[in-house]
Amino acid sequence: MNLAMISSSVTMGQLQRKMDTVSHNIANSNTNGFKRRESTFSDLLFQQVNNQTDTRYETGRLTPNGIRVGAGAKIAQTALRLEQGSIQNTDRQLDFAITEPHHFFEVESVEGGQAVTQLTRDGAFYLNEDPNNPNRLTIVNGNGEFLLDGAGNRFSLPMNFTDINLSPTGQIQVTLNDNETTEDIGQVQLIHVLKPHLLEAHGDTSFRIPDLAALGLVEADVTQQVPGGEGKLMQNALEASNVNIGHEMNELLNMQRHYQFNARAISMADEMNGLINGIRR
Repeated sequence: MNLAMISSSVTMGQLQRKMDTVSHNIANSNTNGFKRRESTFSDLLFQQVNNQTDTRYETGRLTPNGIRVGAGAKIAQTALRLEQGSIQNTDRQLDFAITEPHHFFEVESVEGGQAVTQLTRDGAFYLNEDPNNPNRLTIVNGNGEFLLDGAGNRFSLPMNFTDINLSPTGQIQVTLNDNETTEDIGQVQLIHVLKPHLLEAHGDTSFRIPDLAALGLVEADVTQQVPGGEGKLMQNALEASNVNIGHEMNELLNMQRHYQFNARAISMADEMNGLINGIRR
């Protein structure tokens, strides 16, 4: 009877992890550029109990001989799903949407005086004073991380501009106050992620590349720069989360039912233990 309790209790702990993942997806259903995660299960080790020693009683049996007593189930993996989210028009010039599923913006944050490169799908950008030139502006996201160009540099914009335009290929151009002079600022660099399961979440919608040397990989195995001219960007729009609320709610209900089933199994095992202990000679 203890085996039944062990199997159910182990499975309940893993079901809770799945519910946490689903809840996280639902909580970020309105987060721009958010990518949902999906957990899958696998069986733990089981014990084969051959309790039928007389083969005469096995004649005509369609199932395997004996009984397999398992130890429950576990989360096999929690995969990052990169399906394209819907594109929503915002009529805001600094809103950039990526229209290709496996592509990411490259942004730079500063931690402990060191520049750290991250990847994100959130295309809501803002203007901020350029720390290297107080007379110019730079492009940052909501966390203050700098958008990078094809050379891995931050963008630098003049303060006296009226319009900013992004071409589908990622080229940024600004129109100055005279409404005639234009200035090319640079090209947004998109990164194509070849192995999304290696990405490490780092808050909000940002990801980092892990230590590839420890994994026996090189950068080309995981990411590659998207050539300019492929037309993968859209201005005045944002990519919404790829979370399907209906699907996630269905998953949440299923996990709750499985959790209740395993909890009931523990209760039944406890009741049977009580009956056995109550038997008197």
